[in-house]
Amino acid sequence: MYQHQLTTLKNGLKVITVPMKQVESMTLMIGVRAGSRYENLKTNGLSHFLEHMVFKGTPKRPTTLDISLALDGIGASFNAFTGKEFTGYFIKANAQHQSLAFDVLTDMVLNAKLDAKDIGRERGVIIEEINMYEDLPAQRVPELFESLLYSPTSLGWYVAGKKENIKSLKRNDFTTYLNRLYHPGNMVVVKSGKLENKECLQMVEKYFGNLKGKTKEDLNSLSFDQEEPKLLLKNKKTAQSHFCLGVRTYPYSHPDHYALKVLATILGGSMSSRLFIQVREKRGLAYYIRTFTESLLDNGYLMTQTGVDVNKIDEAIKVILDNYRQIASQKVLEKELKKAKELMKGRLILALEDSQNVALDYFEQYFYEDKIHDPEEKIKLIDQVSAQDIQRVAKDIFNSQNLNLAIIGPYKEESRFLRLLK
Repeated sequence: MYQHQLTTLKNGLKVITVPMKQVESMTLMIGVRAGSRYENLKTNGLSHFLEHMVFKGTPKRPTTLDISLALDGIGASFNAFTGKEFTGYFIKANAQHQSLAFDVLTDMVLNAKLDAKDIGRERGVIIEEINMYEDLPAQRVPELFESLLYSPTSLGWYVAGKKENIKSLKRNDFTTYLNRLYHPGNMVVVKSGKLENKECLQMVEKYFGNLKGKTKEDLNSLSFDQEEPKLLLKNKKTAQSHFCLGVRTYPYSHPDHYALKVLATILGGSMSSRLFIQVREKRGLAYYIRTFTESLLDNGYLMTQTGVDVNKIDEAIKVILDNYRQIASQKVLEKELKKAKELMKGRLILALEDSQNVALDYFEQYFYEDKIHDPEEKIKLIDQVSAQDIQRVAKDIFNSQNLNLAIIGPYKEESRFLRLLK
């Protein structure tokens, strides 16, 4: 299918190239080990704010419009994202325009002007972004769930930050952060799609080869001991209650990473999954319900999210908990296990037809494990998951003391929900 090549420049920059046959597009991505986990209380929100500022102009392309015109002129798709542990910038375009894509993306990331006036204007944009998510409970409640799991550490902070921080951050905060984290030893460049490997590496050397190398910053490992169920209840007048119910699990590199993903797929990964059938189809409690996993460098969780009638939240919680207990006590049938694994493999193949998805997948793997599994290897790892693995993992994670529940809805009585968890 795909065979990647990992190259290290003399300054320590890692370069991942993934040739894809029968495609005309390419995606260029620059990933940085920078995110809310690297912030402190006063700078929380800086990683995300900086991501915005990268699009505000460089000495070569002074305005946002100059950048947009250059990329719109070749029909490119371009964007960025910030998470707790890494930030990514990418351009997806016709492979014929590789040179321009390299020139624009590297110019943005390495030469951002960070003009004080632009910073001032962008404060309002980010504050409105924060306000927007406050009005979208389905988007906000997963952040509350992570806050419940990881506070008071930086893993529990919102990526967008606090409004008071956004209002007070100065240009010097941005330049200090850039110098600290945006260097070759802390970055990965990924090129996927139609490419010629030698030509691509020459491009990377041209734009990054002269940068001074530094050692990547090591993070302090975080561990959390939980001895009883935890609840975070946000009282808000809503017509529908949104909640996340889940458990602490494992880091990305854990040997049960794929068993955990298959387990989540069986519970709530599709329209034929257990929770979709039980919560939506049989009881009509919710329009949407999903179970998924999130894996970080040293932590992780499995979580089920749904939105229900404010008067039916107790029933929905009970159904989810019953399904958690059932999958831990009864071995999954081979037919159901096979369906879940085929679903995962099918979605993997479909996703990897897109050079943008390929770039992100390879970057994430290298970021979290310092190694990469090509698609054939990932399929083998999925196939190796057994019914015994599913039950063993379920027994390990699904116990009352490991339960966490975050709710947004018109409720004030916490004891009501804690009783359900216990």
